[in-house]
Amino acid sequence: MMEPLDREALLARVRAQMHDKRYQHTLGVAESARQLALLYGADPDKAELAGFLHDYCKCWPVDKMFEILVRHDMPTELLQGDKELWHSFAGAIVIQSELGVTDPEIIQAVRYHTTGRVGMTLLEKVVCVADYIEPNRDFPGVGMIRALAEKDLDAALATALGGTIQFLIEKHKTVYPLTLLAYNDLVSRKGREGGFNG
Repeated sequence: MMEPLDREALLARVRAQMHDKRYQHTLGVAESARQLALLYGADPDKAELAGFLHDYCKCWPVDKMFEILVRHDMPTELLQGDKELWHSFAGAIVIQSELGVTDPEIIQAVRYHTTGRVGMTLLEKVVCVADYIEPNRDFPGVGMIRALAEKDLDAALATALGGTIQFLIEKHKTVYPLTLLAYNDLVSRKGREGGFNG
């Protein structure tokens, strides 16, 4: 088993995988994830590290990601679905083999940062929301999600996932089942608990 890299070596490896705009996004996600972790009681170091790693494979050729996913028996629905999702699942595999990451919480946060899933951990929610709200993001509704993220992490995540689902439907694109299930899970849980804050 390889030794994990120190922070500077790890950042250099991450930087080498992507163009400048994607790297700036990555730094923004890492910082936003740290802030959300401090706000909601997740481990800020793990959140920051997962933020640094979340898009490790984002700029890789799709055929390279496909090969990794096939080799690791990923579900057919993922392989036949939107290629935009592949980098998170491939990244969760590659950060283990190339960077020596062994923490299952960080690996899962990378794996589910684009799709979400039922029963997301606090760290997974933090990284997923950070990916939406980091300072370089600019899309309709991002300000509302940022404001929600300061008051109710689940509300922010449900709103973000709901927006993604709506966008995909409007573009006549498939919605990955995990994303629908994650959204439904968040909304039904919050309904049982008395609704969202804010």
